[in-house]
Amino acid sequence: MIDRSLFGQEHVRRYQETDGEVGYIWNGVPTLLLTTTGRRTGEPRTTPLIFGRDGGDYVIVASQGGKPEHPGWFHNLTKQPEVELQVQGDQFRGRARTAAGDERDRLWRAMAEIWPHYDEYQTRTDRVIPVVVVAPLDA
Repeated sequence: MIDRSLFGQEHVRRYQETDGEVGYIWNGVPTLLLTTTGRRTGEPRTTPLIFGRDGGDYVIVASQGGKPEHPGWFHNLTKQPEVELQVQGDQFRGRARTAAGDERDRLWRAMAEIWPHYDEYQTRTDRVIPVVVVAPLDA
């Protein structure tokens, strides 16, 4: 059963206040904070997300629990791929892209090992759930 006591903006707030001491590990898996630029408002939007690593890159999944539409943060980064990440106390900029083909398949399997619910989420929707790779930008 998924513990939803730390969820959404409360998760963001606690993670930011404690540099991830509260919220980095959520339901046994690591999370980061992704900040995108709102595609309509231009305002920053921060979302807590489960993540994995692929070399020096960060991997996130736009699952939205298997809902029929992509999450807002995914639409935001497709319009403006430069994002901000916070991983525990580290904050940095990155550039996001959507994985495709064999890379997507490989990363999907890796992310489903971290969070097996992703496979279940894919069965709930007709859309192909995007896998996003965020490469840190040099300072």
